[in-house]
Amino acid sequence: MSEILDFDDPQQRPRFTGLASFFRAPYREDFEADPPDIGLIGVPYDGGVTNRPGPRHGPREVRNQSSLIRKVNQATGAAPYENATIADIGDAWIRKPFELTTAHGEIEEFYARVHKAGIRPLTCGGDHSISLPILRAIAKDRPLGMIHIDAHADTGGDYLGSRFHHGSPFRVAVEEGLLDPKRVAQIGIRGPLFQPDMWKFSHESGMRVMLIEEVEDKGWRACMDEAKEFVGDGPIYVSFDIDSLDPAFAPGTGTPEAGGLTMREAQGMVRTLRGLDIAGADMVEVSPPYDVNGLAALNGATIMFELLCAMAG
Repeated sequence: MSEILDFDDPQQRPRFTGLASFFRAPYREDFEADPPDIGLIGVPYDGGVTNRPGPRHGPREVRNQSSLIRKVNQATGAAPYENATIADIGDAWIRKPFELTTAHGEIEEFYARVHKAGIRPLTCGGDHSISLPILRAIAKDRPLGMIHIDAHADTGGDYLGSRFHHGSPFRVAVEEGLLDPKRVAQIGIRGPLFQPDMWKFSHESGMRVMLIEEVEDKGWRACMDEAKEFVGDGPIYVSFDIDSLDPAFAPGTGTPEAGGLTMREAQGMVRTLRGLDIAGADMVEVSPPYDVNGLAALNGATIMFELLCAMAG
């Protein structure tokens, strides 16, 4: 095997060597000096969690598990490092993490720098509340569409005294003009509710909501075809919550819901996004303290790689 590998390339060295960056990509925090096309970013923050904490540890463990992933997508032929410059540009870590809105402000400031440098961000959370400050930075000039794969619609209202928790980012994003709800598709929604109209905002604002039962009945390919038609040709954001997977595939998450997607379904769904105008993407809610043998982190890293392939073209 060594005869066909270039060991001057750190990504081709044995995968247990070196320091862990996302996919063993070059690591540089001084990204403004030489901005890559796509920046891999960690947001180790879980101040918006409403149940089980731990996603603040997600980026570190997903980096570790991503060392297992090679450079070419065997299923699609995508070779992202040949089509784009890619670098791990570090963490948007929070200096004052104990006040939610202040922490979101710090995340927004980091992503404003990323956006100004012309970098498209691919993010590892962190809890799902981090999507809001990211969108505030990259969608301030025009609202984006979105493909959102999740167990929960995350368009709730005030909860325990805050409207900025991980169950509400996309409601606030619509209210702030960052998302066009008539170009937002939410796929895989499931689980018991506090009240029957818990996701009322999604439906009334015009989002296309596909419950997991619809995904099962129609098939994921048909649902993704409809979702892509719904969001249209304009720029979109992609958000993947690891709890969209069945807990058998992602035990390490804060709000698990039984009866979710298989990993094979999720990979296929993300692969269909190749060719869309993706302004940014995230994979969130991996919680290593609740994980089993790094399974959720590995599957989270795998989804990030599929997203990377879709973004790089």
